[in-house]
Amino acid sequence: MSIDMILDVAASVCLILGAAFSLAAGIGLIRFPDALSRMHAATKPQVLGLILVLLAIALSERSWAVLLTLAPILLFQMLTAPVSAHMIGRAAYRAGNVDERYLFTDELDEAIDRAQDQREKEERELSEREQRGRDD
Repeated sequence: MSIDMILDVAASVCLILGAAFSLAAGIGLIRFPDALSRMHAATKPQVLGLILVLLAIALSERSWAVLLTLAPILLFQMLTAPVSAHMIGRAAYRAGNVDERYLFTDELDEAIDRAQDQREKEERELSEREQRGRDD
């Protein structure tokens, strides 16, 4: 068995596993009940699937040029997936698209209450200043 044959088999296995993870991510997006659960499916198995597919491409091509082309793809995907998932999660929470039965802890609720209290306090102070300005 030659090294080329071993690399081809490894590339095939990586490609099949990457496709399976990507399929699992797609099924999770359709089947999971709320935005936070879907966000989980959209990030973790999808990124792992992409890593395996890129590894399969690198193993099958066996070229530094291909590897240098694939590295930025992986880098940008790993940088943007958590950020976008975080922003989607916050937006879904604020829009009320979260099923609270699936929340173990709700850490954002306290932060939103504090922010709303601060905003109300600032609006009251602004209103009082405007009232004093009219009186003078």
